[in-house]
Amino acid sequence: MSHKRIPKRKAAIAVGGVAALGAAALLLPNANASQDGDNSAAAAPKTLKAADASDLASQLENLLGDAFAGSYYDSDRQQLVVNVVNVSGDDNNVIVQAKKAGAKVREVENSTAELEAAAQTLKTEATIPGTAWAVDPRTNKILVTADSTVTGDKWDQLESTVQGLGADTATIKKSAGTFKTFASGGDAIFGGGARCSLGFNVTAGDGSPAFLTAGHCGVAAEQWSDSEAGDPIATVDQAVFPGEGDFALVKYDDPATAAPSEVDLGDQTVAISQAAEATVGAEVFRMGSTTGLANGQVLGLDATVNYPEGTVTGLIQTDVCAEPGDSGGSLFTQDGLAIGLTSGGSGDCTVGGETFFQPVTTALEAVGATLGDAGAGAGGEAGAGGEAGAGEEAGAGGEEAGAGAGAGEEAGGQEVGGQEVGGGEAGQDAGGQDAGQDVGQEAGGEEAGAGAGAEKQNGAGAEDESGLTETH
Repeated sequence: MSHKRIPKRKAAIAVGGVAALGAAALLLPNANASQDGDNSAAAAPKTLKAADASDLASQLENLLGDAFAGSYYDSDRQQLVVNVVNVSGDDNNVIVQAKKAGAKVREVENSTAELEAAAQTLKTEATIPGTAWAVDPRTNKILVTADSTVTGDKWDQLESTVQGLGADTATIKKSAGTFKTFASGGDAIFGGGARCSLGFNVTAGDGSPAFLTAGHCGVAAEQWSDSEAGDPIATVDQAVFPGEGDFALVKYDDPATAAPSEVDLGDQTVAISQAAEATVGAEVFRMGSTTGLANGQVLGLDATVNYPEGTVTGLIQTDVCAEPGDSGGSLFTQDGLAIGLTSGGSGDCTVGGETFFQPVTTALEAVGATLGDAGAGAGGEAGAGGEAGAGEEAGAGGEEAGAGAGAGEEAGGQEVGGQEVGGGEAGQDAGGQDAGQDVGQEAGGEEAGAGAGAEKQNGAGAEDESGLTETH
């Protein structure tokens, strides 16, 4: 995974078995989603990339206030769909404002407050190991999931609670697997007999190089190595699990360690430009040390998962597969946005299942770190231009990387993320600036975000101009 610590003395962490990638050339694009520049069609939903839709959704949430009831990305039409409530008569021109901003507007029954209250009822009455719930804006309901361990009295209790919320508020489904965290013994990063995956390199608040991984990995061992029998290279600084998240900040022991901001796919790297919020309906990619690269879709936000070790809140729910050892690995978009860290779930990459991720934005804020190698790794060998980032031994795991993927080639250059991702023309026509300006100029007169961001992927099928093809 993109993540290598690359001290001058050797190539280091490459978190990713990439055999699953096959022979496909995974070239990450600067795929532009187009949008009509015609202001006369301002009331029609705009064509947006998912990242731009996420930014627009944030702006509209602030603009619409209590009328906002969630949003999601329609990847087939490449449109943002915004749910609104209590707009009878539309005295505040809520629908007009949202449409002028470029969103498709849908009136729904359940407000955000009502769904939050229902989630609190579930927490109070049905916190049962093996259960999870998240708000699904596409149905305007809470989706409750129970794994195979929830049977007998536990199932009756859960079912009764969900029924008490009402069919219009919550639904329930069974999962064939078992909710568990995805730490295991094997390769990648090692600590205390456990194997996990490195998530994203960051710069700690004191300027030292570090990385993010899963919190349940951070509480399992204090020191971590890049090989099973190797000496420790990093020490846990902060870890949260269970509770309000599943994340850990692990500082490299060598302050000269370079920590490039990228994800290692094996035969190339993906430059990570910034952290971003997840958007329901958007396509995302996961890299982990066990299963390599997998893709899927975001299903829900602010998910609560009741693992055997305890309850974790604030997660992202997806249908991306994962297996033991993938814990802590990166969830990202095809054009270089850091979204999450693998937490746990059910199933595997043969039968599928649900997988939950820690939002990167929340983790960064909690530990006081910044994404990337600004600071200790920003100069010299570290960044995209030095030895470590753009060539030489920064590949998918040189000989000493411990990933065992046989991918110690060159990093693959910058075309994967490239300068055009998040800059230049990669956002101008994709709603990056226009969407934000329209919210300010046309949707209520406020300057709601001049730049709505310019990254993300091209909808659900990854076989467009991007080279990232569907995997698991």
